[in-house]
Amino acid sequence: MSKEQAVFGGGCFWCVETIFSDLKGVEKVTPGYSGGITENPTYEQVCTGTTGHAEVVQIDYDSSQISYHDLLKVFFAIHDPTTLNRQGEDVGTQYRSVIFYLNEQQKQQAMAAMKEAQKLWENPIVTELASFEKFYPAEDYHHDYFRRNPEQGYCQLVIAPKVSKFRKEFVDRLKK
Repeated sequence: MSKEQAVFGGGCFWCVETIFSDLKGVEKVTPGYSGGITENPTYEQVCTGTTGHAEVVQIDYDSSQISYHDLLKVFFAIHDPTTLNRQGEDVGTQYRSVIFYLNEQQKQQAMAAMKEAQKLWENPIVTELASFEKFYPAEDYHHDYFRRNPEQGYCQLVIAPKVSKFRKEFVDRLKK
């Protein structure tokens, strides 16, 4: 077993966490904040857009079961990487599309994946590519949010359709 990590921001971390948690080879997905200047930010602080942090997920995965390249393919399929600082109705720098690379190999793979993904999008990809510095886990109530709150309005209107689309598109990659 080869444990590795990836850190991605693709809008609301509730959506992204749910999707990556369903993938074979993914052992743990933690929602949190990265890329900003505020130490130990709270959700309320990040929502102001003044901390510089993005809502992200830290993905612990077994690279013998799923590759970083495959995680990147999913990442570019589950959000719109062409909208600057927004995903749907979620607007602000905290919702930006971002890949925080942990090493040079991840950086090179991310650049290649962005180039590959650009073929799927009419508008230019605006995903930020940045060196990983620090991850702050989100408050406990954000963890596994969709599974614990399926009847909540945002979950039904925004997350459920994305999860359904993802599960159809990546059925061969899902945990049993």
